[in-house]
Amino acid sequence: MGFNCGIVGLPNVGKSTLFNALTQTIAAQAANFPFCTIEPNTGRVAVPDKRLDKLVEMVQPKNVVPTQLEFVDIAGLVKGASKGEGLGNQFLANIREVDAIIHVLRCFENDNITHVEGSVDPIRDAEIVETELMIADLESLEKRMDQTVKKARGGDKEAKIRLAVAEPIIAALKAGKPARTAAPDVSDKEAFKEYKMLQLLTSKPVLYVCNVDEESAAEGNEFSRRVMEKAKAENARAVIISAEIESEVAQLESEEEKKEFLSALGLEETGLAKIIREGYKLLGLETYFTAGPKEVRAWTFVKGSKVPQCAGIIHSDFERGFIRAETISYDDFVKYGGEQACKEAGKMRSEGKDYVVQDGDLLNFLFNV
Repeated sequence: MGFNCGIVGLPNVGKSTLFNALTQTIAAQAANFPFCTIEPNTGRVAVPDKRLDKLVEMVQPKNVVPTQLEFVDIAGLVKGASKGEGLGNQFLANIREVDAIIHVLRCFENDNITHVEGSVDPIRDAEIVETELMIADLESLEKRMDQTVKKARGGDKEAKIRLAVAEPIIAALKAGKPARTAAPDVSDKEAFKEYKMLQLLTSKPVLYVCNVDEESAAEGNEFSRRVMEKAKAENARAVIISAEIESEVAQLESEEEKKEFLSALGLEETGLAKIIREGYKLLGLETYFTAGPKEVRAWTFVKGSKVPQCAGIIHSDFERGFIRAETISYDDFVKYGGEQACKEAGKMRSEGKDYVVQDGDLLNFLFNV
């Protein structure tokens, strides 16, 4: 099961520098000119999880596999992208393929790095990108409306649902609001399924990343404070990082060196760790574990999934022939000192197909194919 976040923003805001540090590669060319990223670069990164570290310490397995997220570095967008300006068409096609958006905003002054709009204003920059995405969504919906209305009037059930979903979204887009503000309730399964099928750009969850100068990495600055206020007003998330610092940290070899470097700057962890964690939350993801002498592994699942679906993440046969799952909570596993001790203490449960898996569960699936 793959989940990915697209890193977007105007040219020269630090997207590729961030991506390079994030994946500790030089796959994306970071350069001081627009459109240096032409093809989307991808990189998979481990999601930091202290619980996994603790399980490894306790079980001492031969192999360890963390859960991962994929990040996609997408070409910079400019005004008019929805009309094909710059690399607009390509940008919109690439962003349509990702599950969530990491929106990098420039929150630092530097005369040596050109800003495509001529000045630093992260709120304006955010609105440029958002407006282009909303225009593209509105055009996409309006092209389909005539046919949808005709089918709905003719009694087509799916068309009626689609029309009921699309009309409030069109109204929101015309009012300058993203599609996600007019999304149907998840509990209305038919409507929500139709909403997902529309594949709207502004339906995707967004994490704002404030790229600040080195001096502002710990506390932020006036630019980042404005972004934080915007995120709060939208009930969205935002984090502060310095892509310059992250790039330097990525070059250090040992964890000890990295900790010392960050500590000297008043930082407890890398900004990248925050982005990865927030990206994970943004997608509504959680983690369950499998643990044994051969391997301790973290598995990604969508919050609210039932145990057969989680079994299917490992192999389709596990879901098809699911019988039950032996389940121990992470807290109990640590408290009692492992699987055997949990069994003896009555902390291992046998869960059937209706069990909703909880974040941190340790699972052992029983199946028959």
